[in-house]
Amino acid sequence: MTVREQLAKINETIEAACDNCGRSPEEITVIAVTKYVSIERAQEALEAGIKDLGENRKEGLLEKYEAIGADARWHFIGSLQSRKVKDVIGQVSMIHSLDRKSLAKEINKRADEPVDCFVQVNVSQEDSKHGLKNEDVEDFVDMLQNYENVRVVGLMTMAPYTDDEEKLRGIFRQLRATRDRIRDKNLPHAPCEYLSMGMSNDYAIAIEEGATHVRIGSSLVGDQN
Repeated sequence: MTVREQLAKINETIEAACDNCGRSPEEITVIAVTKYVSIERAQEALEAGIKDLGENRKEGLLEKYEAIGADARWHFIGSLQSRKVKDVIGQVSMIHSLDRKSLAKEINKRADEPVDCFVQVNVSQEDSKHGLKNEDVEDFVDMLQNYENVRVVGLMTMAPYTDDEEKLRGIFRQLRATRDRIRDKNLPHAPCEYLSMGMSNDYAIAIEEGATHVRIGSSLVGDQN
């Protein structure tokens, strides 16, 4: 199946989810996660109308950026080592995995202007996932006012891979509530408008619970026959 065909199906799902919760599809940014696909498949996503591409490794990002570069808005969606910040800072529009002071310090040092960042939150408290504990997020965001080149545009989480819809909704609602509290503080360095949550298996639920950015890989750019 082509990316264009898969995107049409995803757009139908997004429209249905938005209808269910009184939102507009225009509020949703679809990030095509291209970490497991070829440069050609990523190019196909752009030709299908996708504007935002996500990579979780420096090497994959730089390889695709060199090939198709400014044709896309690039999102770094994986755990980012501080020593690799210098290699990606000029290529990405958003970093979705800010979760520690040392990383904020390095972003601030390497950037020439404010970088849009999502603070990553491990709402489900799974050992296999990166991110702050939900109860530590507000203090962390307050601390980030010391870094003029770090702008907190939202929060990000990865939910467990499960068919338990209520568990997923609970996780997404917790993140949204934390986002709302930070947003309502009207912090100059942390407008915190967005929620990066939802992937191929749960993006419709995430949208119903407030997601603004969904990260979709296999069901969008996966080579499905």
